[in-house]
Amino acid sequence: MKKTAVVFPGQGSQEVGMGRAMYEAYPSVKELFDRADEVLGYSLTSLMFEGPAEELTKTENAQPALLLNSIAIQQVLTEEGVKPDMTAGHSLGEYSALTAAGALDPLEAVQLVHIRGKLMEEAYPTGKGTMAAVLGLSQEEIEDILTGFDGDKAVDLANINCPGQIVISGTKEGVEAAGEQLKEKGAKRVLPLNVSGPFHSRLMEPASEEFAGHLNDRTIRDASIPVYANVSAEAVTEAETIERLLVEQLYSPVRFQQILEAFVEEEVDAIVEVGQGKVLSGLVRKVQRRMKTFSVQDPDTLKDFIEWYKEEA
Repeated sequence: MKKTAVVFPGQGSQEVGMGRAMYEAYPSVKELFDRADEVLGYSLTSLMFEGPAEELTKTENAQPALLLNSIAIQQVLTEEGVKPDMTAGHSLGEYSALTAAGALDPLEAVQLVHIRGKLMEEAYPTGKGTMAAVLGLSQEEIEDILTGFDGDKAVDLANINCPGQIVISGTKEGVEAAGEQLKEKGAKRVLPLNVSGPFHSRLMEPASEEFAGHLNDRTIRDASIPVYANVSAEAVTEAETIERLLVEQLYSPVRFQQILEAFVEEEVDAIVEVGQGKVLSGLVRKVQRRMKTFSVQDPDTLKDFIEWYKEEA
């Protein structure tokens, strides 16, 4: 069999209509969606299929929607005999990765990320925190500028996505001021992101403390395959380590570029994005242009990937 790494998308990839084709094609997907609606106490499925978009985009809805969609597709892949060798996710996507690796129960994961989304939304006053993508500067160049930003102008690295694409996060005032300095330093562009808070920054620490209590109430098992953690970009399998890193993940940078580099070193045959959109597949190509990628998000793309996976090497 081929050696594969599976990656799962994070917030921002949500789209009205997501999951419908899989729901209609596979009874196991319908069953999982219906059970998720029951445990949440509202119809997430209706929001995913019909919107409205502004309601689906709310952090507390987008997070369980993206996770549910990803793990439902992964469930079908498992039914078809596809076994990933390692996995990872971008921010929220790490919960999909842990579910795929058996560390989290699917329905508990849906509830957890719904709570996570609420806590992230409430952690910092609306409109006071933000994030921006910095294009064209190295991590070191950005870190040099950010050392001076603290207090009311606190800004941190949030996502290290690929060479030349790094996201910063912090207070609105801080991100705007840092953006000006980064442009002076040579950044090609500094693009404000349409987000509701300063995610993956020190401003999320209060949310992480409360979230730790919710994690403690859930069953976290050892992972059956290596899951590459956002915080460390290293493979983890032990339940205790997984729980600690999920708490730290809320206020630490997502080291996605380093995770992809680790997959390249592992000499996988393909990196497979499972879930809505193709954002992560695009990042893979910026890290390793020759790496084979698949984006599995509906019955057609699922069939294409399975055919390749089961071909004789």
